[in-house]
Amino acid sequence: MMPLAFSKMHGLGNDFVVLDGRQAPITLTATQARLLADRRRGIGCDQVIVIEPPQNGGDVFMRIINADGSEVEACGNATRCVASTLMNEKGASHLVIETKAGSLTAMKADKGLITVDMGLAQTDWREIPVATECDTLHMPLQQGILRDPVGTSMGNPHATFFVANAEDIPLHSLGPLLENDPFFPGRANIGVASLEGKDCLRLRVWERGAGLTQACGSGACAAAVAAARRGLTGRDVTVRTDGGNLVLNWRENGHVLMTGPAAVSFVGLWTEP
Repeated sequence: MMPLAFSKMHGLGNDFVVLDGRQAPITLTATQARLLADRRRGIGCDQVIVIEPPQNGGDVFMRIINADGSEVEACGNATRCVASTLMNEKGASHLVIETKAGSLTAMKADKGLITVDMGLAQTDWREIPVATECDTLHMPLQQGILRDPVGTSMGNPHATFFVANAEDIPLHSLGPLLENDPFFPGRANIGVASLEGKDCLRLRVWERGAGLTQACGSGACAAAVAAARRGLTGRDVTVRTDGGNLVLNWRENGHVLMTGPAAVSFVGLWTEP
């Protein structure tokens, strides 16, 4: 493989290797993606992002590959990072980024932040999906001390468990068990959230295919929707992750707006060993 130019970016510590495949196609095997994501032998990231030409009239198509080499549908923090890059490149304040989960609109916000319309929050058991018909406000799932989660799809599957203190939950051990539970045909992202005040949540997320991350944008969307459905918060929620805060608005039309930062860590060239 010829050397690949990359940008290392992050949204609140949820980090990405971003590759630009608009001029020449970039096809990565799962093994190559795992090498790129390896924090000791590669560049290191939670997800590898490939920017490609648009397929349906948007500005770009964004391909998302987890650290384990699996391809997924959605990533909120990566969407902000790609939007920030393209806005700077084009001098634009408004973009449409296509993903496997659909087209997402990104807009410049105050103080250098980026707002992304993450689309409709889906709450039907078939939309998430789960293996058994159920009320997604109280899903019949438990592991250890975690039980009674709320199910949400933000283009990707989420289970949010509400707990007294999110810091106390051993997600390193419970997360992989729940991610791979047969209840989720396509695996799932596992969040633990605790109420920290009026319309404020503390959230930690075990991400499907990536593990425990500093922040999860789609997980924050799912947690905000779950908290509002449970009557714990209103529809405007601040979510505090390990990496910092995201601001969420679950609109009356069902769409979720997510606002947060995006940053470039460094750029370089990568050659496969």
